[in-house]
Amino acid sequence: MTNRHAPEFLGEDARSTAAVPRGLRVAAAFAWRFLLVTAALYVIMWLVGRLSVVVIPVSIALLLAALLAPAVAHLVNIRVPRGLATAIVLIAGLAVLGGLLTFVVIQFTDGLPQLQKQLNNSLSQVRDWLINDLHLRQEQIQQFIDNSISFLQNNQAAITTNALTTASTVGEILTGFLLTLFVTIFFLAGGDRIWHFLMFGVPHHVRDRVDVAGRRGFASLVAYVRATAAVAVVDAVGIGIGLWIVRVPLVVPLATLVFLSAFVPILGAVLAGAVAVMVALVTNGFVTALIVLGIVILVMQLESHILQPLLLGRAVRLHPLAVVLSIATGLVVAGIAGALLAVPLLAVLNSGIRSLLHETDPHPEEVDVLHDQEAAAPNDDPAEAADQPGQS
Repeated sequence: MTNRHAPEFLGEDARSTAAVPRGLRVAAAFAWRFLLVTAALYVIMWLVGRLSVVVIPVSIALLLAALLAPAVAHLVNIRVPRGLATAIVLIAGLAVLGGLLTFVVIQFTDGLPQLQKQLNNSLSQVRDWLINDLHLRQEQIQQFIDNSISFLQNNQAAITTNALTTASTVGEILTGFLLTLFVTIFFLAGGDRIWHFLMFGVPHHVRDRVDVAGRRGFASLVAYVRATAAVAVVDAVGIGIGLWIVRVPLVVPLATLVFLSAFVPILGAVLAGAVAVMVALVTNGFVTALIVLGIVILVMQLESHILQPLLLGRAVRLHPLAVVLSIATGLVVAGIAGALLAVPLLAVLNSGIRSLLHETDPHPEEVDVLHDQEAAAPNDDPAEAADQPGQS
Protein backbone atom coordinates (compact mmCIF):
# COMPACT_ATOMS: atom_id res chain seq x y z
CA MET A 1 0.00 0.00 0.00
CA THR A 2 1.52 3.33 -1.04
CA ASN A 3 1.66 6.44 1.04
CA ARG A 4 -0.98 8.82 -0.26
CA HIS A 5 0.77 11.81 1.33
CA ALA A 6 4.05 11.25 -0.58
CA PRO A 7 4.31 12.92 -4.04
CA GLU A 8 4.33 10.48 -6.98
CA PHE A 9 7.56 11.91 -8.44
CA LEU A 10 9.66 11.07 -5.33
CA GLY A 11 12.10 8.17 -5.54
CA GLU A 12 12.08 5.15 -3.23
CA ASP A 13 14.59 6.71 -0.77
CA ALA A 14 12.74 10.00 -0.70
CA ARG A 15 9.44 8.20 -0.07
CA SER A 16 11.04 6.26 2.80
CA THR A 17 12.34 9.51 4.28
CA ALA A 18 8.96 11.16 3.90
CA ALA A 19 7.37 8.24 5.74
CA VAL A 20 9.45 9.00 8.85
CA PRO A 21 7.69 11.48 11.16
CA ARG A 22 9.22 14.94 11.07
CA GLY A 23 9.76 15.01 14.84
CA LEU A 24 11.80 11.81 14.65
CA ARG A 25 13.93 13.20 11.80
CA VAL A 26 14.64 16.38 13.77
CA ALA A 27 15.48 14.35 16.89
CA ALA A 28 17.86 12.15 14.88
CA ALA A 29 19.56 15.22 13.41
CA PHE A 30 20.04 16.68 16.87
CA ALA A 31 21.25 13.32 18.21
CA TRP A 32 24.08 12.74 15.73
CA ARG A 33 25.24 16.33 16.02
CA PHE A 34 25.20 16.04 19.82
CA LEU A 35 27.23 12.83 19.64
CA LEU A 36 29.73 14.51 17.32
CA VAL A 37 30.17 17.50 19.63
CA THR A 38 30.48 15.19 22.65
CA ALA A 39 33.19 13.16 20.89
CA ALA A 40 35.08 16.35 20.02
CA LEU A 41 34.91 17.56 23.63
CA TYR A 42 36.10 14.17 24.85
CA VAL A 43 39.13 14.32 22.53
CA ILE A 44 39.91 17.86 23.73
CA MET A 45 39.66 16.81 27.39
CA TRP A 46 41.85 13.78 26.69
CA LEU A 47 44.51 15.98 25.09
CA VAL A 48 44.35 18.44 27.99
CA GLY A 49 44.76 15.55 30.43
CA ARG A 50 47.77 14.20 28.54
CA LEU A 51 49.35 17.67 28.45
CA SER A 52 48.32 18.68 31.98
CA VAL A 53 51.97 19.19 33.00
CA VAL A 54 52.07 22.04 30.47
CA VAL A 55 48.44 23.18 30.44
CA ILE A 56 48.15 23.76 34.20
CA PRO A 57 51.32 25.91 34.54
CA VAL A 58 50.34 27.97 31.49
CA SER A 59 46.83 28.46 32.88
CA ILE A 60 48.18 29.53 36.28
CA ALA A 61 50.63 31.85 34.52
CA LEU A 62 47.69 33.45 32.72
CA LEU A 63 45.96 34.01 36.08
CA LEU A 64 49.13 35.54 37.51
CA ALA A 65 49.46 37.75 34.44
CA ALA A 66 45.89 38.97 34.96
CA LEU A 67 46.75 39.74 38.60
CA LEU A 68 50.05 41.52 37.90
CA ALA A 69 49.28 43.18 34.55
CA PRO A 70 47.67 46.31 36.10
CA ALA A 71 50.85 47.00 38.12
CA VAL A 72 53.02 46.55 35.03
CA ALA A 73 50.73 48.83 33.02
CA HIS A 74 50.93 51.50 35.73
CA LEU A 75 54.73 51.47 35.61
CA VAL A 76 54.67 51.62 31.82
CA ASN A 77 52.35 54.64 31.97
CA ILE A 78 54.95 56.52 34.03
CA ARG A 79 57.52 55.77 31.30
CA VAL A 80 59.23 52.76 32.81
CA PRO A 81 60.36 50.34 30.06
CA ARG A 82 58.08 47.31 29.89
CA GLY A 83 60.91 44.83 30.45
CA LEU A 84 62.08 46.70 33.54
CA ALA A 85 58.47 47.08 34.76
CA THR A 86 57.96 43.33 34.42
CA ALA A 87 61.14 42.62 36.35
CA ILE A 88 60.18 45.06 39.12
CA VAL A 89 56.68 43.61 39.54
CA LEU A 90 57.87 39.99 39.49
CA ILE A 91 60.72 40.62 41.92
CA ALA A 92 58.40 42.54 44.22
CA GLY A 93 55.81 39.76 44.03
CA LEU A 94 58.38 37.06 44.76
CA ALA A 95 59.78 39.17 47.61
CA VAL A 96 56.31 39.57 49.14
CA LEU A 97 55.61 35.85 48.77
CA GLY A 98 59.03 34.89 50.14
CA GLY A 99 58.71 37.32 53.03
CA LEU A 100 55.25 35.99 53.85
CA LEU A 101 56.47 32.39 53.83
CA THR A 102 59.52 33.31 55.90
CA PHE A 103 57.34 35.08 58.45
CA VAL A 104 55.07 32.04 58.63
CA VAL A 105 58.03 29.70 59.14
CA ILE A 106 59.44 31.93 61.90
CA GLN A 107 56.06 32.11 63.63
CA PHE A 108 55.67 28.35 63.36
CA THR A 109 59.19 27.74 64.73
CA ASP A 110 58.62 30.09 67.65
CA GLY A 111 55.30 28.47 68.50
CA LEU A 112 56.49 24.88 68.05
CA PRO A 113 57.77 24.38 71.67
CA GLN A 114 54.45 25.56 73.08
CA LEU A 115 52.62 23.37 70.57
CA GLN A 116 54.67 20.32 71.60
CA LYS A 117 54.03 21.03 75.28
CA GLN A 118 50.29 21.36 74.73
CA LEU A 119 50.30 18.25 72.55
CA ASN A 120 52.01 16.26 75.30
CA ASN A 121 49.45 17.50 77.81
CA SER A 122 46.63 16.54 75.45
CA LEU A 123 48.08 13.06 74.96
CA SER A 124 48.39 12.67 78.72
CA GLN A 125 44.75 13.70 79.15
CA VAL A 126 43.70 11.19 76.49
CA ARG A 127 45.68 8.45 78.23
CA ASP A 128 44.14 9.31 81.61
CA TRP A 129 40.68 9.34 80.01
CA LEU A 130 41.26 5.91 78.48
CA ILE A 131 42.44 4.49 81.83
CA ASN A 132 40.03 6.19 84.27
CA ASP A 133 36.83 6.53 82.19
CA LEU A 134 37.05 3.59 79.78
CA HIS A 135 38.87 1.42 82.37
CA LEU A 136 41.58 0.33 79.96
CA ARG A 137 44.77 -1.07 81.44
CA GLN A 138 48.19 0.35 80.77
CA GLU A 139 49.11 -2.96 79.12
CA GLN A 140 46.27 -2.59 76.61
CA ILE A 141 47.40 0.90 75.65
CA GLN A 142 50.98 -0.28 75.26
CA GLN A 143 49.78 -3.22 73.17
CA PHE A 144 47.94 -0.83 70.86
CA ILE A 145 51.12 1.24 70.45
CA ASP A 146 53.16 -1.91 69.74
CA ASN A 147 50.61 -3.08 67.15
CA SER A 148 50.79 0.31 65.45
CA ILE A 149 54.59 0.10 65.28
CA SER A 150 54.37 -3.45 63.89
CA PHE A 151 51.91 -2.31 61.24
CA LEU A 152 54.29 0.45 60.14
CA GLN A 153 57.20 -2.01 59.98
CA ASN A 154 55.22 -4.59 58.00
CA ASN A 155 54.13 -1.94 55.48
CA GLN A 156 57.50 -0.27 55.19
CA ALA A 157 57.77 -1.08 51.49
CA ALA A 158 54.45 0.59 50.70
CA ILE A 159 55.38 3.60 52.81
CA THR A 160 58.74 3.87 51.01
CA THR A 161 57.01 3.68 47.63
CA ASN A 162 54.62 6.44 48.66
CA ALA A 163 57.55 8.53 49.85
CA LEU A 164 59.27 8.12 46.50
CA THR A 165 56.02 9.07 44.75
CA THR A 166 55.80 12.14 46.96
CA ALA A 167 59.38 13.07 46.07
CA SER A 168 58.52 12.73 42.39
CA THR A 169 55.46 14.92 42.95
CA VAL A 170 57.64 17.56 44.61
CA GLY A 171 59.90 17.48 41.56
CA GLU A 172 56.91 17.96 39.27
CA ILE A 173 55.69 20.86 41.41
CA LEU A 174 59.10 22.52 41.23
CA THR A 175 59.21 22.05 37.46
CA GLY A 176 55.69 23.45 37.15
CA PHE A 177 56.63 26.46 39.30
CA LEU A 178 59.62 27.27 37.09
CA LEU A 179 57.54 26.87 33.93
CA THR A 180 54.81 29.06 35.41
CA LEU A 181 57.34 31.77 36.29
CA PHE A 182 58.93 31.59 32.83
CA VAL A 183 55.59 31.84 31.00
CA THR A 184 54.38 34.64 33.29
CA ILE A 185 57.45 36.72 32.38
CA PHE A 186 56.64 36.48 28.69
CA PHE A 187 52.93 37.13 29.22
CA LEU A 188 53.70 40.33 31.12
CA ALA A 189 56.55 41.50 28.91
CA GLY A 190 55.05 40.67 25.52
CA GLY A 191 51.45 39.59 25.98
CA ASP A 192 50.18 42.08 23.39
CA ARG A 193 52.62 40.83 20.75
CA ILE A 194 51.70 37.21 21.48
CA TRP A 195 48.01 38.03 21.09
CA HIS A 196 48.54 39.95 17.84
CA PHE A 197 50.52 37.00 16.47
CA LEU A 198 47.66 34.63 17.32
CA MET A 199 45.21 36.94 15.54
CA PHE A 200 47.02 36.39 12.22
CA GLY A 201 45.53 32.89 12.21
CA VAL A 202 41.97 34.31 12.23
CA PRO A 203 40.25 35.16 8.92
CA HIS A 204 40.53 38.85 8.16
CA HIS A 205 36.77 39.55 7.90
CA VAL A 206 36.15 38.41 11.51
CA ARG A 207 39.52 39.30 13.01
CA ASP A 208 38.34 42.44 14.81
CA ARG A 209 35.36 40.64 16.37
CA VAL A 210 37.55 37.79 17.61
CA ASP A 211 40.14 40.30 18.86
CA VAL A 212 37.49 42.16 20.87
CA ALA A 213 36.12 38.88 22.23
CA GLY A 214 39.57 37.81 23.40
CA ARG A 215 40.23 41.16 25.05
CA ARG A 216 36.90 41.01 26.87
CA GLY A 217 37.72 37.49 28.00
CA PHE A 218 41.00 38.66 29.51
CA ALA A 219 39.17 41.59 31.16
CA SER A 220 36.90 39.07 32.88
CA LEU A 221 40.01 37.21 34.04
CA VAL A 222 41.38 40.40 35.61
CA ALA A 223 38.08 40.97 37.41
CA TYR A 224 38.05 37.36 38.59
CA VAL A 225 41.49 37.39 40.23
CA ARG A 226 40.69 40.65 42.00
CA ALA A 227 37.45 39.22 43.42
CA THR A 228 39.19 35.98 44.41
CA ALA A 229 41.86 37.91 46.29
CA ALA A 230 39.12 39.77 48.17
CA VAL A 231 37.45 36.48 49.11
CA ALA A 232 40.78 35.07 50.31
CA VAL A 233 41.40 38.10 52.53
CA VAL A 234 37.94 37.82 54.12
CA ASP A 235 38.43 34.08 54.78
CA ALA A 236 41.86 34.60 56.35
CA VAL A 237 40.77 37.54 58.50
CA GLY A 238 37.55 35.84 59.66
CA ILE A 239 39.15 32.54 60.65
CA GLY A 240 42.25 34.27 62.02
CA ILE A 241 40.20 36.48 64.35
CA GLY A 242 38.23 33.47 65.54
CA LEU A 243 41.41 31.53 66.31
CA TRP A 244 42.85 34.52 68.17
CA ILE A 245 39.71 34.92 70.28
CA VAL A 246 39.77 31.29 71.48
CA ARG A 247 43.57 31.49 71.96
CA VAL A 248 44.61 28.78 69.54
CA PRO A 249 48.39 28.85 68.92
CA LEU A 250 49.93 29.49 65.50
CA VAL A 251 47.23 31.99 64.53
CA VAL A 252 49.32 33.74 61.86
CA PRO A 253 50.51 30.56 60.07
CA LEU A 254 46.99 29.14 60.09
CA ALA A 255 45.47 32.41 58.78
CA THR A 256 48.12 32.50 56.04
CA LEU A 257 47.28 28.92 55.12
CA VAL A 258 43.61 29.91 54.87
CA PHE A 259 44.50 32.87 52.62
CA LEU A 260 46.58 30.78 50.22
CA SER A 261 44.13 27.88 50.11
CA ALA A 262 41.18 30.21 49.46
CA PHE A 263 42.41 30.62 45.89
CA VAL A 264 41.08 27.08 45.39
CA PRO A 265 37.35 27.84 45.70
CA ILE A 266 35.42 26.08 48.50
CA LEU A 267 37.75 23.06 48.72
CA GLY A 268 40.74 25.13 49.89
CA ALA A 269 38.79 26.64 52.76
CA VAL A 270 37.60 23.17 53.81
CA LEU A 271 41.13 21.76 53.99
CA ALA A 272 42.56 24.81 55.77
CA GLY A 273 39.66 24.79 58.21
CA ALA A 274 40.24 21.10 58.94
CA VAL A 275 43.87 21.85 59.80
CA ALA A 276 42.78 24.67 62.14
CA VAL A 277 40.30 22.36 63.90
CA MET A 278 42.94 19.66 64.36
CA VAL A 279 45.41 22.15 65.86
CA ALA A 280 42.71 23.42 68.23
CA LEU A 281 41.84 19.84 69.20
CA VAL A 282 45.37 18.74 70.11
CA THR A 283 46.27 21.98 71.85
CA ASN A 284 43.19 23.38 73.58
CA GLY A 285 40.87 20.43 73.83
CA PHE A 286 37.55 19.22 72.49
CA VAL A 287 35.45 22.26 73.41
CA THR A 288 37.80 24.71 71.71
CA ALA A 289 37.90 22.46 68.65
CA LEU A 290 34.10 22.57 68.46
CA ILE A 291 34.16 26.38 68.68
CA VAL A 292 36.78 26.58 65.91
CA LEU A 293 34.71 24.17 63.82
CA GLY A 294 31.72 26.48 64.22
CA ILE A 295 33.83 29.48 63.17
CA VAL A 296 35.13 27.63 60.11
CA ILE A 297 31.63 26.52 59.12
CA LEU A 298 30.35 30.09 59.52
CA VAL A 299 33.13 31.50 57.32
CA MET A 300 32.62 28.74 54.76
CA GLN A 301 28.91 29.49 54.61
CA LEU A 302 29.72 33.16 54.14
CA GLU A 303 32.10 32.28 51.30
CA SER A 304 29.91 29.66 49.61
CA HIS A 305 26.57 31.50 49.75
CA ILE A 306 27.57 35.17 49.69
CA LEU A 307 31.17 35.91 48.74
CA GLN A 308 31.73 33.36 45.98
CA PRO A 309 28.38 33.77 44.20
CA LEU A 310 27.95 37.53 44.67
CA LEU A 311 31.52 38.86 44.52
CA LEU A 312 32.70 36.53 41.78
CA GLY A 313 29.33 36.53 40.07
CA ARG A 314 29.28 40.34 39.88
CA ALA A 315 32.93 40.59 38.91
CA VAL A 316 32.64 38.23 35.95
CA ARG A 317 28.90 38.70 35.37
CA LEU A 318 28.00 35.07 35.96
CA HIS A 319 24.89 33.76 37.64
CA PRO A 320 25.63 32.47 41.18
CA LEU A 321 24.32 29.04 40.20
CA ALA A 322 26.76 28.94 37.27
CA VAL A 323 29.64 29.77 39.63
CA VAL A 324 28.76 27.00 42.09
CA LEU A 325 28.09 24.40 39.39
CA SER A 326 31.30 25.22 37.51
CA ILE A 327 33.34 24.76 40.71
CA ALA A 328 31.64 21.42 41.40
CA THR A 329 32.13 20.24 37.81
CA GLY A 330 35.78 21.27 37.75
CA LEU A 331 36.38 19.46 41.03
CA VAL A 332 34.82 16.25 39.72
CA VAL A 333 36.58 16.36 36.34
CA ALA A 334 40.09 17.49 37.28
CA GLY A 335 40.34 17.70 41.07
CA ILE A 336 41.91 20.75 42.72
CA ALA A 337 43.30 22.08 39.43
CA GLY A 338 39.84 21.83 37.89
CA ALA A 339 38.25 23.66 40.83
CA LEU A 340 40.88 26.39 40.53
CA LEU A 341 40.48 26.89 36.78
CA ALA A 342 36.76 26.18 36.24
CA VAL A 343 35.36 29.60 37.14
CA PRO A 344 37.96 31.68 35.24
CA LEU A 345 37.51 29.44 32.19
CA LEU A 346 33.74 29.87 32.37
CA ALA A 347 34.16 33.64 32.82
CA VAL A 348 36.40 33.92 29.76
CA LEU A 349 34.03 31.84 27.63
CA ASN A 350 31.03 33.82 28.85
CA SER A 351 32.57 37.18 28.01
CA GLY A 352 33.99 36.02 24.68
CA ILE A 353 30.76 34.39 23.47
CA ARG A 354 28.65 37.37 24.53
CA SER A 355 31.02 39.64 22.65
CA LEU A 356 30.83 37.50 19.49
CA LEU A 357 27.02 37.60 19.62
CA HIS A 358 26.97 41.41 19.59
CA GLU A 359 25.81 43.05 16.42
CA THR A 360 28.18 45.98 16.93
CA ASP A 361 31.61 45.99 18.53
CA PRO A 362 34.12 48.74 19.27
CA HIS A 363 37.55 48.77 17.73
CA PRO A 364 39.87 46.36 19.58
CA GLU A 365 42.13 49.17 20.76
CA GLU A 366 39.15 50.83 22.48
CA VAL A 367 38.72 47.90 24.89
CA ASP A 368 40.56 48.64 28.16
CA VAL A 369 41.04 45.17 29.60
CA LEU A 370 42.74 46.32 32.81
CA HIS A 371 40.51 49.10 34.08
CA ASP A 372 37.12 48.98 32.33
CA GLN A 373 35.09 46.15 33.86
CA GLU A 374 32.33 46.83 31.32
CA ALA A 375 34.76 45.37 28.79
CA ALA A 376 34.62 42.05 30.64
CA ALA A 377 30.89 41.55 30.14
CA PRO A 378 29.22 44.02 27.79
CA ASN A 379 25.47 44.42 27.78
CA ASP A 380 23.70 42.25 25.24
CA ASP A 381 21.55 45.16 24.16
CA PRO A 382 23.49 48.20 22.84
CA ALA A 383 20.52 50.43 23.67
CA GLU A 384 20.67 49.25 27.28
CA ALA A 385 24.38 50.04 27.37
CA ALA A 386 23.65 53.54 26.11
CA ASP A 387 21.05 54.06 28.82
CA GLN A 388 23.53 52.94 31.55
CA PRO A 389 26.86 54.54 30.73
CA GLY A 390 28.09 54.51 34.32
CA GLN A 391 27.49 50.85 35.05
CA SER A 392 30.63 48.80 35.74
